Amino acid sequence: MLQYVINAFDGRDEEAQNRRMTARPHHLECVRKLKENENFLLGGAILNESGEMIGSTMIVQFETETAFQDWFNNDPYKTMGVWQQTEVHPFRVANV
Repeated sequence: MLQYVINAFDGRDEEAQNRRMTARPHHLECVRKLKENENFLLGGAILNESGEMIGSTMIVQFETETAFQDWFNNDPYKTMGVWQQTEVHPFRVANV
């Protein structure tokens, strides 16, 4: 399996938090499906000093780069404009 770490940051405009909260149930449903299919390894929200969600970090795995890109480009946080800045890196979970 190909593994990836994703660091994604929300926009900083006044509507950023509203976009996140609107998209969140759809994103979490998508993540539940990833978990059922053993594609989701770990993830959660990046918080600011006030404890507000400002982004996400995820570690995922897929059989192919194409399968990863298909999911990534169609995740609700991406399609609904929540994630404004993303970094994706190949990753390998330590086998300890």
